[in-house]
Amino acid sequence: MGFTLRAIETECKFCQAVSVEAVTRVVSTAAIEAVLAEHGPPGTRARKLTPALTVLLVIAMSLYTQLSLAHVLRRLAAGLRYIWPGADNVLAGDAAISYRRHQLGVRPMRALFQRVCQPLAGPQTRGAFLGDLRLMAIDGTVEEVPDTPANAAAFGRHHSSRGAAAFPQVLAEYLLECGTHAIVDATFWPCHAGEHGAARRLLRAVQPGMLLMWDRGLYSYPLFAGVVRRGSHVLARLPAGVKPHLVVSLQDGSYLAQIYPSGRRRHTPEEALPVRVVEYTIGDPALPGYGAQHRLITTLLEAARYPALELAAVYHERWEIETAIDEQDTHQRLASRPLRSLTPRGGIQELYGLLIAHYAVRALMHEAALQADVDPDRISFVGALRLLQDAVPEFQMTAPEELPQLHARLLGDMTRTLLPPRRPRRNPRVVKRKLSNYKRKRPEHAHLPQPRGPYREALRLI
Repeated sequence: MGFTLRAIETECKFCQAVSVEAVTRVVSTAAIEAVLAEHGPPGTRARKLTPALTVLLVIAMSLYTQLSLAHVLRRLAAGLRYIWPGADNVLAGDAAISYRRHQLGVRPMRALFQRVCQPLAGPQTRGAFLGDLRLMAIDGTVEEVPDTPANAAAFGRHHSSRGAAAFPQVLAEYLLECGTHAIVDATFWPCHAGEHGAARRLLRAVQPGMLLMWDRGLYSYPLFAGVVRRGSHVLARLPAGVKPHLVVSLQDGSYLAQIYPSGRRRHTPEEALPVRVVEYTIGDPALPGYGAQHRLITTLLEAARYPALELAAVYHERWEIETAIDEQDTHQRLASRPLRSLTPRGGIQELYGLLIAHYAVRALMHEAALQADVDPDRISFVGALRLLQDAVPEFQMTAPEELPQLHARLLGDMTRTLLPPRRPRRNPRVVKRKLSNYKRKRPEHAHLPQPRGPYREALRLI
């Protein structure tokens, strides 16, 4: 059975009728209107680009990353323009888009991210829990922004023996639900900021019943203590230089210990934080870390309930956050280029839009996985992203009463091409292209004198 075209209300304005139902099923229109009412620009008139449509545009620019913003807006309105009478001159131009983005600012996008992006996994979600503990991970990455004086002053750039980095960079620290790849909190900092402070800021989103995992570079007593105060647990790598105070050995080979705040002052018994240490090695020569000793530290003290071998195996779920960052950079944002925004506020606004867009794709993938009773890892992220892009005009043209059937078809399409189960494999951290034959760009190349006329007028016959 085919779908019925949507009927157009005669008194409705085009800018108010544009919606992205394929996205707003996750990022609801009510949530957008609520954050705009609280944090949006005051007293804005409903012109060709409303504040709500501007929010959707900021999200969609991370779904259609190869298109200009004006073309992204045309994509968002393509289905409605097809059925709208006389819709020839109804879209905002580049100047209006730039003005509205500046007027919107960062606060509504941050508030929308915090309102919408919550943990997705439920009891039926495969691979999302250890017992009754929700598997979570903390990690960071850096995102390049355009090389403008404002971005360089706000975010800074890294330097090495070969000179300064090509672009300023933003340090992004994420809190992720491992089973669904849903990023549920994020902070953005200048590139030279410390990851420890950024990670501690993420504790605001930690809830009881979580098991937080991170790499050894984030080890710190304040981070451990902060998680414990929030009723959650930790499973993390232990740096080689940290020697917890041994208390007692356990039958499964792990041992109970205590950690204290760093510093040379005498510590009180009240500061002692009880932990458990698991030591293991890797016996397969084809795997990274073969033969080396690895140590995990955790607040899960019950060896009978959480055996050491099970903890060592589940810790490697932490790598799901690396996969999620790769989904954003390699497949969604196409990170061979920096972000679009030329100003710091625009860059942070764009990053929140990127996270909300990624969450929207992942929420639909999770819904499709539940429908097919498979692990969300089996749904192709790239395939789901392409299906969502194609569905935007279809949802706009379809009659509202038939949208649930169209949504069910979208989920079915996501489950028809399942990925095979993950196979054991390893990949080296290398790149094919490391150096360029061209000379490095220097400050003196930034403001070269420009030609005074057409190229033809510069020619002289000899």
